[in-house]
Amino acid sequence: MPVYEYSALNRKGKNVHGIIDADNPFAARERLRNLGLFPVEVSESSPRKRSISPGGLPFSHIVNRVKSSHVSIMTRQLSTLLGAGIPLVSSLEALMLQTKNPVLKRTLAQVKESVNEGDSFADALSQHPGIFSPLYVNVVRAGEASGALEPVLKRLAEFSENQETLKGRIRSALAYPIFMFLVGFVVLFFLITYVVPNIVRIFQEMDQVLPLPTLILIGTSRFLRSFWWLLSLMVVGGIIGILYLKESRKGRYIWDKYRLLIPILGNLYQTMALARLARSLSTLLSSGVTLLTALEIAQRIVDNLVIADDIGTAITEVQEGKALATPLSQSRWFPPVVVQMVSIGEQTGELDDMLEKIADTYEREIEATIMTLTSLLEPVMILLMGITIGFIVISILIPIFEMNQLVRW
Repeated sequence: MPVYEYSALNRKGKNVHGIIDADNPFAARERLRNLGLFPVEVSESSPRKRSISPGGLPFSHIVNRVKSSHVSIMTRQLSTLLGAGIPLVSSLEALMLQTKNPVLKRTLAQVKESVNEGDSFADALSQHPGIFSPLYVNVVRAGEASGALEPVLKRLAEFSENQETLKGRIRSALAYPIFMFLVGFVVLFFLITYVVPNIVRIFQEMDQVLPLPTLILIGTSRFLRSFWWLLSLMVVGGIIGILYLKESRKGRYIWDKYRLLIPILGNLYQTMALARLARSLSTLLSSGVTLLTALEIAQRIVDNLVIADDIGTAITEVQEGKALATPLSQSRWFPPVVVQMVSIGEQTGELDDMLEKIADTYEREIEATIMTLTSLLEPVMILLMGITIGFIVISILIPIFEMNQLVRW
């Protein structure tokens, strides 16, 4: 049954928007009238509509974005409905009615229509790659094949919730240092470009030989007042250059490798990538996906081409009959403890459990590392601001003291 997007007026004359399924536009308008709505515009929403690719319209991925938290909530609700014995199509229709995100609402309507037309649930989800990741689709596919869709969806919801919880903790830990940095930068920029020039103008008018710190402060102030626009362009240009570099595979590879080699932060980034990889593989394997398929999916979703290439090597060697731990041990990005736990998991037949333990361990390590770094970052930022402000104060006070000495003489 086709899906239609509509704009209508309710009994109070308020404009409302939504979606509705009907056999044709006339039936859609009739259904709206029965609901007490007066249709203004009704247009069919294509059931094969896919997320716009990176080469599509600029910023379309932002406009049509569905937060992962919304997908997580929807997955949890769908699992609950299926667990209560409600059929899949009826469950999707119930989710459509209570979902507030218009893009997700439209997507659910299109998924429901595809399922009604005979597509599997996984195939219907795969038509919307911008919302449902390969991991999500393949886990659902495995759940459909095994007849255990409800527990598989529950596992997917838990996976998404764990990822969102970790991201939330990272964002909350970094929020205060970033705020301090921005406020400190604005304050220092205001002092150097507006306050300092008004003070040092007194010294310049007296034709007094100024000390070196004061000359440095005056030069810095003049440079920032005259060329702040150039610095801004350099910063914006640098950001655009990095984004452009990441568009090509070679540039993305160089960027990803550089991130892994940064002191301290590189180790943290590596840990985050391994935690995501282990969690994804654990979820796929525990849902019934084969190891090779799980590795292929993980290779596509891991956010680092360097590690992805090592996973590709592992796929080739596993296809040749080798254990997964063997190619991982040859990579510099997989620590010995990870390789050892993977080897034990393969030997005992509990690889998914071992990968889950790796993910749990690394996620706790990530949280502890970020808390430590942020606790150290705050005093360091305060110290740097204190040194900068102290330099400004000293640069202003030295000429004043020298003037005072001249007056006494």
